[in-house]
Amino acid sequence: MAWHGILGHDDVVGQFRQAIGWGRLASSFLFSGPAGIGKMTFAVKLGQSLLCPERPEAALDPCETCPSCLQVAARTHPDLEIVAKPEEKSFLPLELFIGDKEHRMKEGLCHRIAMKPFQGGRKIAVIDDADFLNAEGANCLLKTLEEPPPQSLLILIGTSPAKQLPTIRSRCQLIRFRPLRTDQVEELLLSRGLVAEPAEARRLAAHSEGSLQRALELADAELWDFRDKLHQRLAEPLMDGVALAATVMALVEGAGKEASAKRQRMRQMARFTADFYRAALRQRCGAPANDDGHRVDPLAATLRGWPGDAEMAAACLERTLDAADEIQRNVHPATLVECWFHDLTRIMQPARSTSGEQRKTR
Repeated sequence: MAWHGILGHDDVVGQFRQAIGWGRLASSFLFSGPAGIGKMTFAVKLGQSLLCPERPEAALDPCETCPSCLQVAARTHPDLEIVAKPEEKSFLPLELFIGDKEHRMKEGLCHRIAMKPFQGGRKIAVIDDADFLNAEGANCLLKTLEEPPPQSLLILIGTSPAKQLPTIRSRCQLIRFRPLRTDQVEELLLSRGLVAEPAEARRLAAHSEGSLQRALELADAELWDFRDKLHQRLAEPLMDGVALAATVMALVEGAGKEASAKRQRMRQMARFTADFYRAALRQRCGAPANDDGHRVDPLAATLRGWPGDAEMAAACLERTLDAADEIQRNVHPATLVECWFHDLTRIMQPARSTSGEQRKTR
């Protein structure tokens, strides 16, 4: 049974109940797992459980009706602090942690979490988008992590421990969140009214890789069509990297004038490309087409004409993942895409040459 409607993470609930029951709840946590699987929702519900005066902490069963629970649900509780990366920023601004220049250490999360609780017995702070902590922001958190205020709880939410500085990782207890099952994504799409038709929910869930966020992105018909066309062109024996880069950039530019919208579109392109090379690597290694038994790899037919081997698939996947990281570092979009697809073409050159020779002999 799902914990208060949160699917897929009952094992994490068990970890917290056990820690609280033993009186060994840590003061700092790093929630790690793919985007769009409910980590933020879980963090807020955990905060609601710990701040609810009607139920014991160890039960992790908030009443959801008392004033405290309602304030947490509305994210207005005075003992709950939540910060996230502004859409227009590339990193979490320093001001979120220590205030602006005129109010250094008199405002911000580090100041507020050090104050005594207003209502509950705890102060709880949640840092969403912790992947976007830069060195300055991370260093501001170190003192709070090293000397946490009494009855405080700090939760960082990210996608990978590798994206955090070692000093941050070493001071947080790591909690890993697994991707949702395909049937759970399908259930969420339908139960929340995000998709009207069951068939559409099944299709999106099958390609979501366990992420509700990704399933919603794929609901965009334009992106879905482009994804299929991109995979077909990546599978061509003589892929034209220059032309493909130009096509990708045209779609990125079509996202709008805002830099944040363009970066989001580029991240989608990186995910679509990574999908292709992951599937290619699985197929060339003879691995199952999926990891949960609920779907058939939709790329299986497309990959039959792809000339690469497992080593090439791994190299192309690694280059694509590097490109995804470069997107977060504000590399010039056109330059990034051109270099990225140039490198993919270079990696595939031996296979392209072989394919060309085979065509000549025919």
